[in-house]
Amino acid sequence: MYKIRAILDTQEDIIRTILVDDTINLEKLHIIIAKSFGFEGHEMASFYRADEDWNQGEEIPLFNMAEAGEDICMENCILNETLPEVNDKLIYVYDFLNMWTFYVDVVEISDEKRTDLPRTILAVGEVPNEAPEKQFTADDFEDDFDEFGDDDMIDEEFDSFDDIEYPEY
Repeated sequence: MYKIRAILDTQEDIIRTILVDDTINLEKLHIIIAKSFGFEGHEMASFYRADEDWNQGEEIPLFNMAEAGEDICMENCILNETLPEVNDKLIYVYDFLNMWTFYVDVVEISDEKRTDLPRTILAVGEVPNEAPEKQFTADDFEDDFDEFGDDDMIDEEFDSFDDIEYPEY
């Protein structure tokens, strides 16, 4: 049995802690999380592997997108294989038009078998009517180049290429 915490990415604390069987696939986990937050679970969604700092990694889509049908998808990812350890993390994005984003992590793993799963054991906060607006920003790498000197230095190094005569074919 897994105890999973899902946190909606909003300014307010909106958290659900759920108990699930460790042998379910991520497609079932997607439905369980969506319903625990009051969604129907009918929208497109993806999980993304995440490291300890919540950096987004490999996508696990709801449906297999490969032409040959052998690519990764939620249906073929079993929970105890995908998240084998406590503190393993996923980022879950539900409804790509609204981009509801959740941080999902394994809080506890137990050998206990229960028949009343899945089950929400903690619900904190109310889900807003509209998804929070996402800011898609990139790191500013311009400052990294400034430490090496004047920006004109780059232009000076490559000016000599203008003087080279290339043969015409």
